[in-house]
Parts: sequence; C-alpha cells; structure tokens
Amino acid sequence: MRKTASPADTARSQPPLDVDTLWRLRRVGALSLSPDGRHAVCSVARHDMDSNRGSAALWLLPTDRTAARRLTTCGDKDGQPAWSPRGDSIGFVARREWRGQKDKSPQFYSLPATGGEAVRRSDFAPGIEAFKWLPDGRGIVFSAWVWPGLKPAAQAAAHKAHEERKDSGYATSEAFYRSWDRNLPQGRVLHLFLMDLSSGRVTDLFEGTTLELPRQGGGNELFDVHPGGRYLAFQHDPAAVQVLGQPTVVSEMHLRTRALTRLAGRKGWDIGSPRYAPDGERVALIASHVEMHHGAPAQLAVLKRGQPFKPAALPAPGWDHEVNGPLQWAADGQSLLFTAEDRGRCPLWRCRLADGTVEQLVAGGWVQGFDLAADTLVTVADAHSHPARVQAIRADGTGEPLRLETFNDDVLARARLGAVQEVQFSGAEGDTVQMWLTYPPTFQTRRKHPVLHVIHGGPHAAAGDTFSYRWNPHVLASQGHVVAQVNYHGSSGFGFEFKRSLTGRQGELELQDIEAATDWLLAQPWADPRRVFATGGSYGGFLVAWMNGHVAPGRYRAYVCHAGVFDRIATFSADSYPVRPKDLAARFWEDMPRVLAQSPHAFARQMHTPTLVIHGAQDFRVPDCNGLAYFNTLKARGVDARLLWFPDENHWVLKPRNSRQWYAEFLAWLKRHDLPSRRAAPALAPPSVYKPQSS
Repeated sequence: MRKTASPADTARSQPPLDVDTLWRLRRVGALSLSPDGRHAVCSVARHDMDSNRGSAALWLLPTDRTAARRLTTCGDKDGQPAWSPRGDSIGFVARREWRGQKDKSPQFYSLPATGGEAVRRSDFAPGIEAFKWLPDGRGIVFSAWVWPGLKPAAQAAAHKAHEERKDSGYATSEAFYRSWDRNLPQGRVLHLFLMDLSSGRVTDLFEGTTLELPRQGGGNELFDVHPGGRYLAFQHDPAAVQVLGQPTVVSEMHLRTRALTRLAGRKGWDIGSPRYAPDGERVALIASHVEMHHGAPAQLAVLKRGQPFKPAALPAPGWDHEVNGPLQWAADGQSLLFTAEDRGRCPLWRCRLADGTVEQLVAGGWVQGFDLAADTLVTVADAHSHPARVQAIRADGTGEPLRLETFNDDVLARARLGAVQEVQFSGAEGDTVQMWLTYPPTFQTRRKHPVLHVIHGGPHAAAGDTFSYRWNPHVLASQGHVVAQVNYHGSSGFGFEFKRSLTGRQGELELQDIEAATDWLLAQPWADPRRVFATGGSYGGFLVAWMNGHVAPGRYRAYVCHAGVFDRIATFSADSYPVRPKDLAARFWEDMPRVLAQSPHAFARQMHTPTLVIHGAQDFRVPDCNGLAYFNTLKARGVDARLLWFPDENHWVLKPRNSRQWYAEFLAWLKRHDLPSRRAAPALAPPSVYKPQSS
C-alpha cells in the first residue's frame, strides 16, 4: 500500500519563500465600505515578471463572507475606490481606454454598485490626483496639478503644449521644486476643484488666490467636505514661500461664495488631516507641536467650527503614541478611529472624546487601512506571516473577525516560512530595545547559523509585525541566516523621548543598540560568530556606512548599503534639505564640525569591511551621489566593494525584474562572503518565546 504524505512531510518539502513567489502575491490597496456596511470594495494589484509590469483591479467583498468577485477587468491601474453616499455606485481613479483612446492622465470613473461597465466622468487634461464625493452624490471635489491663473478650460491647451515641448531643461526659482522621485510640475501647483457630474463642469476652487495644497502631495486626507455639502476644509501652508517642513494650517471654504475662514492655525503647530463630524459642527484634526521639537508626535485635536483652535489633551495624558491619518468618526460622533504604532505593531485605536481614553479595536500586525459604516468595520492588515488581508468585525470591535478574501492563500501554501520571535535586550543608556528575529525554515538549534542584521530606515520608522515586499525577512532568511531587525533609539512607536533621542548625535545611540543586539545574538548557542552580516536601507544604509567607519574590521563579514546617506553635505541636494539640519541640530555652513561628526564619509579612513552598495538614480530623498561616492571611496581604498545602480528606480526598487536582480545580488553577496557552516556543540533549548513552525 502506498503511504500518503503527512502534512508534516508536505511542509518540510516546501521551498522557502523566494523573490518570484513574493511577486506572485496580490497586494491589497485602498479600501471603501458601502454606506449600509454590506459590501467592501478594494483595489488589488498583481505583477507579472515576464512583462515587468503591474496592474490593479477593483474587487467587491461582501461582508457576510459570500464569494468575492472582481468588478473591473478593462482597466490597467484602477485605484482609490469610494462608494457614493447613496451606495448606488463606486467612484475610482484610473488610466484606461475610453471610446477608442487611452487616457493620457488619470481620470475619474464610476460604475454601478450592481455591476456593469465603468464610465469615465471626467475629461481633465492635467489628471486627477485624489477625490471625495459630495454628500448628495451629484459631484466630487478633486485635487490636480495645474497652472495657477489659468481657467480649467485653458488647462488642456497648456498641458498639451507642455507635453509636446522639445526642450528638456528644468528651470525654477522655487525652494520646493522636487519630491521623492519627481520634479514638481514646472509652474504648477496642487489645486482643489469642484466637478458637477451631470454637466461635467469643473470649477477651480483656488482660482484667483495663492492657495495650494502641500506640494509633497497626499491623498484625500488633505481635505474633507462638510456633511451638508456647503463647506470644504483643507490643509495648506500659509507662508508666501513654500518650503518642505513648514507648519500647515486648516482653512474652510464656503463652496458657493468662496469665502475663506481659518479653522485651525497656531504659531508653532503643524495642523492637518481635517475630518468633519457627522453633526457638521466639529472638525477632527491631527496637530503636532513642532515648536517644541520638529518631530513632535502627531496628536488628535477636535474643535467646534467658529471657535479658535486650542490644543487639547487628546488622547488622554500619558498616551505616548503618534496618531496616523486619515481619521474616521464613529456614527454617533462620540469617538474617533485611527491607527498608531505601538512597539513594532500598528493597531487600530478608538478614542472616546468624553474622557480622552483610548482602546485598541484591532490589535496585532499592522493595520494598513480601514473603513467604518453602519455597524461594520473593515480593515486591511498584514503581519510577519502573511501579506495584507481584509477582515470585517462589528463596529464596536467585538465578536470574531470575518476574513473576506483568500487572494494569496494558494500561493502562500506552496512556500515555507520560518518562525518569528520578538525579543528585548538592554541597549544604549540602559533602555530596553526591541528586536525581531526571523528564522529560516531550516533552522536547527544544534547547528550554527549565520546572523543577518536588516536595519530599518527613517530613522523615525520601525521594523514591525508586517509583511515587507522590499526587504522581506523570509526571503532574506532563505539561505539559512537568522534575520535580526533592531528597533534602535529613534524608532517610532516607543514614545517621544525614545524617538527624539537621536537629534544632533545621529549614529551614536543606534550603533550602541546594534552592537548590543549583536552581543545578545552571539550569546545564543546557534549563532556563528564568524558569520555576522549587517545590511540596511535609507537611514539603515547610513548606519551600515557608519558602522564601517566605527566598528573594528572582522566583527561583521560584509555589509549591504542600500540608498544610504554617506556624505551629509552632499545630501543637502535631497528634496528634504530643509528638514535635515533639524535632525543634525546644525547647518553645515554654521557648524561644520558637528555635521561632520554625524557623517560617515568623515570616517572613511577606518573603512575596511566589504560592502555591496545599491542606489537608484531617481532617488531624490537620498540622491545617488551618496552611493556612488561611497562605492568610489571603498574602491580607492582597496576595499572589496560592488555597485548595483538602477537608472530607473527611486528610493525603493519597484519594478519586478529589478527587484529580482536586487534580491539576487543581495543574496549572492552574502554567499560570496560566507564561510562553510559548522555544527554546534549540543545546544540549549531555544528561548521559551520561540515556537518553531509546526511540522
């Protein structure tokens, strides 16, 4: 009789997660819930390695857990879905083919909630960035990059002339002229428009003013429409000269008269993300006391229209977290929902306005988005063990959550993931520091395993209980490394004092934390002290370059530096140049020694460890002069180095084929500098909190 394979045998025979499997996973994006709470709609992206491109479609997910179905099939990148107020249609932004012609810019489409073909409702040449429905469903408010001073009808001609120009030079006198990976459109700013859907008429709400939305962009959390449909609240920088990092305010416009009122503005405060209460008399905001510190935590604020803004203790004093937008009111107007990081996780929280108390509605993992309607709450959340999933629960957070889709279950079932463990150790200044460990699926406590630090960027970000596509720890652990992710001083989600501790001394406390983590790791019986590696991206790349000049050779076998800061002075070419001196507590022309003391390039003479340097030419956050100078410096010093440079990527690597090359180079570099593994002496049991994957 033939023996049937057991689940344990099947699990052991499955290969580890690799980059090709990673790119076969579907990625859940924006989410919207119907007014009656019975259906959710979300965008779902999928990528094709052969064509080297991605596409996104809309899916309908009934909240009673009946079968999900795909709504759109003709579009290329359908996104930003939002139910109409009456629940009879779904609006979204897309670039599609309409009546035989392809859209040259994103347009507003809608389709019946019952199904059918999508209809293009806009024909606005500059394209639509983000939108919100008017409460009566007869129109939308949308944002777009336009030439100020030109009426909507003239924008098309100006846009056509700009697209057909033969010169390619970028000329500007603006202080804020590029962001992330693109030069801001020459001469254009971000305006808000009103569009009547029956006539197609478009009105520039900022025409004749100097108003503009923040140039770094953002979605529809920058503005909101009053429940009565007569007013519009929006975030903007009131300064005459736009510069990244300046405090913003919130103003309100009467849509018929265009009369403008300042809703919330206070010296030393950065205020934004307005959201009207259901009664229309109050507005929820996110406010940061940037005069106290430029990285002050964002907190809730609620004001009554017509009354001056007064910073209030919301949530209650002692709740040392940072509120993320967008905000969402409960139906009764007595509480607000939002996400906020908490020690390597990002739960969904509810703040009761009566007393400022805060409670978690959805805990664990990382909530990427949510929506609330009727008595239903839907969330998009991922975790170490799975990519983003959609779930529904009762609006009060009670009851068992219902999974609404199975987009990635089949693909994940064919890949074996290692266990994940959360540990704590004593770091810089005696503070407790968190570290995540991702074990390879082949982990054995009686064998020696190489150790791989994967250092997060920011620095005001965190390694968390989340599923990463850019630096997936399971893929990075697939060659047998135990992946360590340290939430060093400066990481978000651990309180304000922990976050701001780096100001003016970047590199100091973080290095102490990483070195303490390495000591902790090497004390484990399964860690091979000869095979320790350190890698990082963005600020993590800065820390890797910093380590190369501050850690004795031999401690780490090799480094990988992705998009890392190497030269603090050259990095003044970044889009974020107005903010960086605040992090360093110095401008280089005023206090060069202090800036150099926080710049890896000043310690190049001590750099000896082999390094793979990776950078993208379209990276405006950390311009590629950093990566090229770091690589050149290592080569000139005779240090083993390799360069992977992408002419068509930004701070991240987003194209499927480029990502495959990135992972291949990354893993090959580790393998090249690895040593043969060796069996350990009989080992102690792993830490009690570590639970190997069941087999």
